[in-house]
Amino acid sequence: MRDSFLVFAQPLIEQPEMDEVLDSMKKSWLGTGPKVHQFEKDFAAYKHVPHAVALNSCTAALHLACKVLNLGPGDEVITTAMTFCSSVNSIIFTGARPVLADIDPVTLQINPEAVEAAVTPRTKAILVVHYAGRPCCMDAIESIAQKYGLRIIEDCAHAIETEYRGRQAGTIGDIGCFSFYATKNIVTGEGGMAISKDPDLMRRIQTMALHGLSADAWSRFSDSGYKHYQVVELGYKYNMMDIQAAIGLHQLPRIDTYWKRRKHIWAKYMEAFRDLPITLPASIPDDIRHAYHLFTIGINRERCGISRDEALMELHRRNIGSGVHYLAIPEHPYYQKTFGWKPEDTPYATAYGRETLSLPLSPKLTEQDTDDVIAAVRDMLSL
Repeated sequence: MRDSFLVFAQPLIEQPEMDEVLDSMKKSWLGTGPKVHQFEKDFAAYKHVPHAVALNSCTAALHLACKVLNLGPGDEVITTAMTFCSSVNSIIFTGARPVLADIDPVTLQINPEAVEAAVTPRTKAILVVHYAGRPCCMDAIESIAQKYGLRIIEDCAHAIETEYRGRQAGTIGDIGCFSFYATKNIVTGEGGMAISKDPDLMRRIQTMALHGLSADAWSRFSDSGYKHYQVVELGYKYNMMDIQAAIGLHQLPRIDTYWKRRKHIWAKYMEAFRDLPITLPASIPDDIRHAYHLFTIGINRERCGISRDEALMELHRRNIGSGVHYLAIPEHPYYQKTFGWKPEDTPYATAYGRETLSLPLSPKLTEQDTDDVIAAVRDMLSL
């Protein structure tokens, strides 16, 4: 057993990030400023899009995506039942109604057949989630969107590096939304980004991200002189700070290095666990690039002799941190009470959510760390 506890999903923070944050503090520019603008440019270049807007979270990006696509009361938006609550809440914030579609039990992505079955005359958009870093079947999703005149929002919180048949995640739909939360593939502590090829959508997101003001703080107080602002529409306080962007500026250039490290750990886990009675992630076809954000295993009591929740505790007892991503949305009391959703409405997502367990997968992990994870899982299942 390990002597110390292995925290699940620790970010790898290196000296250049620390120096850049200190530079922001020394210059007394903590809010939205030059580092945020540079991070936006760098991220847009990485994604090969002309526009990117840095925000304080992926939740903010998703909410603003729904707003600028003019979703609201009376509208329906189809999304997956296997996701974090923010994907669904962002729809609710606008007054639109979320409609859940079940997942494919193998890929764990939203099932296009379930999406099409959920379309009604009130449906205005599809919000896909590239769960765990694997892309959804975007050809089928696009076909449905074109057939019914729907917009597409991509939740890419797990999928910064993801590609689908040569196209980068976040560039396929109308708007792509990304997360830089502390557990994500690159981090800014808290933070998010919205991207689009549509300049009008990006201008609205930028305006709405800072109170609906016509000019942000940097341009109003820069060396070019004071500029008066006007409130041009109802906005929010969703802007990213320079001390966050200072971290991201140095994380982004390492994105492929970190990706390769996670890919190595993924392959190591797959080899080490292939003889165990657990469910492993599906094989990865050649025409996609997986972001390797979550390594999830399925713990079924009948096969494993232990339940998922017991496995969580057994790993913790062996000093290994783990996670659950996620309980299916209809499992949560708020959505049951508000929308009348039941777990049996989305049986594949519900079954998966009751058995899934996420193992540590971070570029910060050493070979000894991964060996300890493997040993703990194998020992746990020998009970």
